[in-house]
Formats: sequence, structure tokens, C-alpha cells
Amino acid sequence: MINKELQEFLDEKVIQYNNPKFIESDPIQIPHLFSKKEDIEIAGFLTATIAWGKRQMIINNSNKMMELLDNSPHDFVINHTEKELSKLTNFVHRTFNEIDFQFFIKSLKNIYKNHNGLENTLLITDKSDNYKTAIHNFKKVFFEIPHQSRTTKHVSDPLKNSASKRINMYLRWMVRDNKTGVDFGIWKNHSAANLHCPLDVHSGNVARKLNVLTRKQNDWKAVREMDAALRKLDKKDPSKYDFALFGLGVFEQF
Repeated sequence: MINKELQEFLDEKVIQYNNPKFIESDPIQIPHLFSKKEDIEIAGFLTATIAWGKRQMIINNSNKMMELLDNSPHDFVINHTEKELSKLTNFVHRTFNEIDFQFFIKSLKNIYKNHNGLENTLLITDKSDNYKTAIHNFKKVFFEIPHQSRTTKHVSDPLKNSASKRINMYLRWMVRDNKTGVDFGIWKNHSAANLHCPLDVHSGNVARKLNVLTRKQNDWKAVREMDAALRKLDKKDPSKYDFALFGLGVFEQF
């Protein structure tokens, strides 16, 4: 149970980390390179996809991705030729390689040409208060064109009990308001009230130490347990507590 003292502590940490200084060392800096909506959401999606490992490596490799896309990701996605796609050869970030990168570009083209873009494809359509089914349906659309089986592991599925940390982080980026200049708030058809706090090793460990989370595994059931606790603190913007949990874990080794 979260008491008033703990809530005040978490709210203070949100204020401490939810500001433009946070961008300097975080992968969210990559979509901040752009101003066009489609560039922001494609850059954000690709960056979030490879957001595991050391943060500087994520940032460096995300910058490489943008350079390979001629620093115009939406135009590249929509208008690329096979010859231009071959430029992506030799890209690698851990287990995400050129095969995956090339397929992601093709799939994103399909999404923008035939499904009205990323914002529409990730919409909650079942009247629920969470993204479980929306993310599952997004994955089905994402892989509806020919693909290698190896690539499917790079898009998670909550129906298989995945915590879906990277997609939840991406959703936070796109949906939360941009009053503090960190998140973008460009997906107006989504509601911040339905967002989930991205659950990884850092945020999970801090949440358990603070008794916000009791489940030992970092899976979808744990995400929903955290939802229940954090939505009591701010039902309109529960994912803001990602800044507190992540900041405490990464910057303060709490």
C-alpha cells in the first residue's frame, strides 16, 4: 500500500527527472531531433525497439539508424527503393540486425500506406483501460507481410505475458503531454490514463523496494499490479512515475 509520505517522495522524484535535462542522457533524444509528426513517431519507434543494453550504445546506434535513413525517416519509409534498403546492410544492435532493420522499414511502409500510421495501429479499440490487446493486435499487423521468424522477437506480446517494456516506453513518449518538454503528446487519439509504467530491471527493483510491486517476475502481471498502485496516485497520468522509478534506479542506485 502506498502511503502519503511515499506518494510525496515519488512526486518529488517525478519533478526532479521529468525535465529537459533528462533528455541529455536518454534515448528519447533521438525523436527530439525531428519536428514532423511522422518523423518523430518512426524515429521513436525504431529507437525504442533497440532500447536494451547500455544507454550510450542505444543512443549511438539509434543515431546510426537515423543517418542510414538519410535523417528523414518518414520519407525513407514511404519512398525507399530496394537499392536504398540495401544501405542498411551491416547494421547491428545486439540481436537486432540488418534483416530485422530492413523488415521494420518494409512493415512501417505497410502501416503508413494501409493502416493509417503508427498512432492508429496502436489504438485501444476494445474499450479496455490498458494496451494489452492493442499491442497484441499491433504485432499481428506488423507481421502481416512476409517476414523471417527471427524478427518476431523484436515486437513483444502482452498476451504471452511479456512486460512489453519497450512498447510501453514508446507509448509514453508519444502520448504523455509535452508540458515539461520530455515526452511528445502528439498522439491525440490516445489517453495518458491508459498508459503503463515501463517495467524493466531498474524500475522493477525500485518498485519492489518501495512496496509498489510484490510480484517477483517482470511480466505483464507485474505491469498490471503496478498499474493498480500507480493509478491510485494519479489516475490521469500514472506513467509519469516511470521518471521516479527509473531515476531512482539508474541515477541514484536506490
